[in-house]
Amino acid sequence: MDSRPTPDAMNVFSTLPPLPGVTSVIEYWVDAWQRSILVLDVLRQRGNNYLEHNAREAPHVLSFDAELVLDGRTLPRPVNYALVRIVPGTGTAVDPRKRPFIIFDPRAGHGPGIGGMKHDSEIGVALAAGHPCYFVGFLPDPMPGQTVEDVCEAEARFVEDVAARHPGAEGKPCLIGNCQAGWQIMMMSAVHPELAGPIMLAGSPLSYWAGVQGKNPMRYLGGLLGGTWLTSLAGDAGNGVFDGANLVANFEALHPDNTFWNKIYNVYSKVDTEADRFLEFEKWWGSPVLLNAEEMQAIADDLFVGNKLASGQLHTAGGIHVDLRNIKSPIIVFCSDGDDITPPQQALGWITDLYAHEDEIVAAGQTIVYCRHQSIGHLGIFVSGKVATKEHGEFAQAMDLIDLMPPGLYEAVITGVDAMVEHPELVRGDYLFTLEARAVAQISEIVANTPENDLRFTAAARVSKANQSLYRTFLSPLMRLTATEQGASAVRRLHPNRVRFEMFADANPWMQPVAAWAEWIHANRRPVSADNPFLAFEHMASDMIANGLEVWGKARDAMSEQIFLSAYGAPWLQALMGLHADQATASRRVERDPAREAVAARLAADLALHIETGGLPDAAVRALLYIRLPEGMADERGLAALRAISSELPAAKRLGHARFKELVRNQYLILRLDEERAIAAIPKLLPADRRTSEAALALIRRVIESGRVLPEEGTRRLKRIEALFGGVPAKTGQERQAELVAS
Repeated sequence: MDSRPTPDAMNVFSTLPPLPGVTSVIEYWVDAWQRSILVLDVLRQRGNNYLEHNAREAPHVLSFDAELVLDGRTLPRPVNYALVRIVPGTGTAVDPRKRPFIIFDPRAGHGPGIGGMKHDSEIGVALAAGHPCYFVGFLPDPMPGQTVEDVCEAEARFVEDVAARHPGAEGKPCLIGNCQAGWQIMMMSAVHPELAGPIMLAGSPLSYWAGVQGKNPMRYLGGLLGGTWLTSLAGDAGNGVFDGANLVANFEALHPDNTFWNKIYNVYSKVDTEADRFLEFEKWWGSPVLLNAEEMQAIADDLFVGNKLASGQLHTAGGIHVDLRNIKSPIIVFCSDGDDITPPQQALGWITDLYAHEDEIVAAGQTIVYCRHQSIGHLGIFVSGKVATKEHGEFAQAMDLIDLMPPGLYEAVITGVDAMVEHPELVRGDYLFTLEARAVAQISEIVANTPENDLRFTAAARVSKANQSLYRTFLSPLMRLTATEQGASAVRRLHPNRVRFEMFADANPWMQPVAAWAEWIHANRRPVSADNPFLAFEHMASDMIANGLEVWGKARDAMSEQIFLSAYGAPWLQALMGLHADQATASRRVERDPAREAVAARLAADLALHIETGGLPDAAVRALLYIRLPEGMADERGLAALRAISSELPAAKRLGHARFKELVRNQYLILRLDEERAIAAIPKLLPADRRTSEAALALIRRVIESGRVLPEEGTRRLKRIEALFGGVPAKTGQERQAELVAS
């Protein structure tokens, strides 16, 4: 029997005479009824997608073809991760001489593929820039006994394999870690600092106690639950497995207005155009994966509540100190003020945890770059097409520039190219990428951390540890005794985040006629006119519902924050946990490391011995740095000019990327060590052939002129360098302009 409505049921309304108000009611009612059926059909498709997607062995949402390179399940310490090579599409060519990119997807409850779900994505921009591209994803089920440390070791092996596949590349592989994957590759790189090239962290939390009071309530969750004992309970009830759907539920709880109303109403109100985008995103959002209970417990204890990574308290099972200061690769932090899951305070707070001053960053040999978006949300950082084509695209193009920057702290500033930009022919694309030197004090202003808050979170961590001990002693043995795999699987399947997908699939007999109804409606669609008064009333009612849910969510968050601050700020509780108010003035920065300081002192002493030794390349790089140093910034035009110059030189005289990077680093440190002596020593580095020195000076001028107009101090320094190189001083821009006016 055909369950579709008959045409007469619809056409009868078209024969009615136009009546004031009645026509608008009928028009709106027909459209609302049709939209309701179409939304039901969208939910049906979502349910079918959910079942089909999760039935696969390796479900993902990558929109690129890929071939398996290394299966983590075959490693000595097996993990459910895999390394694949992204196959460039037709018309996309990669340059084997360029550094490879590896995108690491976050295992934070959802499945893999988010970094390459769209063409305009992290993978897409890396391929467009000509870089070989790889992707690290994971399977839904963890390997037995798999730990966070095992995953780090697997990722180290992946990076090794990629580097081995590209021996001729200029530079080590660039690693991009989204959200959870960011702190994972930071841990790996701290233990294996020799492997990675530039490391980019997109929306990755590293300082878990940081945040803005009144804005970032998620950081209080561990304390409000009494610590991580509930994580242990969930793992025991899951028979040694933690359900990632619980993490997804935490994310959804942040915005009840979006979770319970706006998301589905957006589909309902735009069902004719929004369905495909909704289904594409929900395929990823509705595919929660599993973690071993031990993995999740380590994440909750050591990171979320313990905050041990940035504070330098984390050690491997073999006793290796996981110290982020060990990382010598450039670290790029991309965060957003609109991200309430990883706010800028959590993305950048580790810098102030490790360093009190930018000189300490230089002494540690680290290059740290950060970029703050003004409004994009957490997922938009690595999903938004606009962000991919602008910020991620610029980072992909500028990665070599970042890799060449001397140690220090910089902010990436991305601006449009207009008539005011000098030498636009040296700028690739529509944006100019500039790195500007910053001070740690400026990061401290962003983080705005207080010792009193640190004391509260320290108390919460100690309460968590005490409750965890109580749970392990008294309740955990009983839970483990009664837990079964059958029962755990049933509980996982009944999780609300799974039920709300599966209940609308075709497997539900009540959904059987929906597809036929939707097909008929598409053929007989009668959308309401935009000026219908009842449609305006619908939008107004929707706004009222959404605003009510938003107000409720903010009130809940404010109350939660006050409970946390009051409870863990109570002197009696802090005293009970072995804390006292005087400790609020103590810093939680990483302790001094005498061995590290001794290495830095030896390096400085060695550099002092080489101030007056070297050759023409050393002199040229030292001169370039000296001239531009007061500006505290560099942009892509200078690197473009250097590349153009290098291409004109005979192959035997070209400096490779690694050698040039070493030159820049050493000459910068020499200038910081003793600038006056370093500049005075330049004539000793020059060859006896005057023509060679003058040719080198011409190249220096060419690079200088490719960027911004020199300020007065830069012009003075250039004239000094010209005198040292024995050349005729070049006329300044002001002098040339004066001559032009006079003529």
